[in-house]
Amino acid sequence: MNKTAIKNFAIWARNKLIEDITYQMRLIGIDKEGIKEKLPQSTADVEFYDIGTRDPYQVTGMAVGQRRALANHLKQQARESDFATAYENIIEEVAYTWFNRLIAIRFMEVNDYLPGGLRVLSSSSVSKIEPELVTTPFESDLEFTPEEREHILEWQENNKTDDLFRLLFIKECNALHAYLPELFEKTTDYTELLLSLSVTNPDGVVAHLVSDIPEEDFNVEAGGQVEIIGWLYQYYNTEPKAKVFARPSGQKIKKEEIPAATQLFTPDWIVRYMVQNSLGRMWVEGHEADPEKLNWQYYLPEAEQEPEVAEKLARIREEYKSKKIEDIKFLDPCMGSGHILVYAFEVFMQLYLEQGYDEREAAESILTNNLYGLDIDRRAFQLAYFALFMKAREYNRRILTKGIELHICAIEESNGLKDAIEELHIPEDSLIASTVEAFEDAKEYGSILNIPAEDYEEVREYVQDLDEGDNLFVAAAVGELKKRVPALVKQAEIMSRKYEVVVTNPPYMGGGMSTKLSDFVKKHYADSKSDLFAVCIERCNNWVMKNGYNCMVTMQSWMFLSSFEKMREKILDNTTITNLMHMDNMVMGIAFGTAVTVWQNVELKGYKGTYNYIKQQDIIDDKPSEFPIKYKIPNLPDYSCPASKGFFLGHPPA
Repeated sequence: MNKTAIKNFAIWARNKLIEDITYQMRLIGIDKEGIKEKLPQSTADVEFYDIGTRDPYQVTGMAVGQRRALANHLKQQARESDFATAYENIIEEVAYTWFNRLIAIRFMEVNDYLPGGLRVLSSSSVSKIEPELVTTPFESDLEFTPEEREHILEWQENNKTDDLFRLLFIKECNALHAYLPELFEKTTDYTELLLSLSVTNPDGVVAHLVSDIPEEDFNVEAGGQVEIIGWLYQYYNTEPKAKVFARPSGQKIKKEEIPAATQLFTPDWIVRYMVQNSLGRMWVEGHEADPEKLNWQYYLPEAEQEPEVAEKLARIREEYKSKKIEDIKFLDPCMGSGHILVYAFEVFMQLYLEQGYDEREAAESILTNNLYGLDIDRRAFQLAYFALFMKAREYNRRILTKGIELHICAIEESNGLKDAIEELHIPEDSLIASTVEAFEDAKEYGSILNIPAEDYEEVREYVQDLDEGDNLFVAAAVGELKKRVPALVKQAEIMSRKYEVVVTNPPYMGGGMSTKLSDFVKKHYADSKSDLFAVCIERCNNWVMKNGYNCMVTMQSWMFLSSFEKMREKILDNTTITNLMHMDNMVMGIAFGTAVTVWQNVELKGYKGTYNYIKQQDIIDDKPSEFPIKYKIPNLPDYSCPASKGFFLGHPPA
């Protein structure tokens, strides 16, 4: 995978999209200074705006309503912050929306996953520049109105290729809504109004996407991986992340900045280590699977245990034997673009096939029964959603037609719904009221919220049965609840249940916490409040079922600093560390030491864990030169030695 090309494109494409969207907004009379009023000569069908040119700019047809929706949305967002912030956020939102769709369609067309079969951004013939959909639109499975057919023929005759492409691209996105609704939401709003893609401009986003990133990096049959979606997301956020970290000293991170400030793509080999030594370990211990046969390169065999510990482990493994593969629930509560979930899918697929499933049945069952995920960033959620379906599509050609709803979501806030609860006189002690209360400012807290286990289906049914009546205020309140509560119920169900396996790379944030977030963690996570990653360790250990596994890659500081002493005591008194891999500065590409820890949710005194240390020079071509790394220490066979009740403190000699 050409990561340099991917990085260069993602950073450039974000800026290009923002530049083009800003220009489109200026054409319709909206800039960072405010929203211009339409000129007096405007009519119901045509609006004119003074943009400083000799002739005013015209907005016609459906664009009139789209511009009005954009202006109203900007005004609403400005009331919550200020106009400049709202303006910038809208541009970012539209830019990432089209970026996500572009890279998704590129992945699908290269792998021949598009339902209509025609390429949308390129041609399978290297001699053709125009996309297949542009040259033969009527051979696609898209449906056109008589008016659209007339436009297509006119644009083809007059070589208005970009106008034709924009129409077809939007039609394709809307058609894909039937298959991937969470990514391809129907674009009849201002998002469509601000689309300004070109296929004729050699310096446009489409041309660079097709030419700059080698096609084989997208092609799974040629060695490409859906992992490329995660790298594009990571690099797209390069400049927003740098901007957050360049903020003045003492300035807190705003909740809308948290995704950019805290996201970090986990290297593939670390993802494999994490999943193999948690989900993989549970299955090996209960079903005697062979890690070597499964090619689990980073699986670490258990050390020989004392008889008393071995007896306890045997009882636990009898419990594992009773678990069917479809009953194992796997959660990534900070899933980002889905890298960990996608590899967990691969491991589940191996295990399903061992149990006699065929690939098509297994792919559907994994999505339906096994994988769960959360993230505060809707952009990341959309890409994780897409990546999982693309991984399943490798094994089941019809997976996109099954109507499967994944158990993953972007955490939504309930802000504003209290007014609807009050308007409808719903009791404060009801489950729907408490659910709404629980998710107030939820994007500030994300997955560390503690949501009680309740029958949330009751909330779903209650809202569905609400009668809008004749009162306008009641109807508005009911409509708002019906629109927003289903998402709250889904995330409540995910956040309130227990899991056999939890694996994640949590956010790192200490001094930059907002006042709300800082107060929350002090109240609910007193022993780990110094950094958000440590809070997540506590939260994830609480998510795991008795005897289940939690595996996380975190900063190393929790093992050493006095501020985490009580947290360490709690961990050692309630869980068992089965594996710990300590990594030097820059092993993950970041300038501090990290650790991957596997906790089992049971206290096993005397358990001998497996411990490894990896230096930067051990990493060659983005993975360890050997595994486990062997460090020779006098009087010890190697550095991968067991520790009695916890973890080693120290480093191998230079």
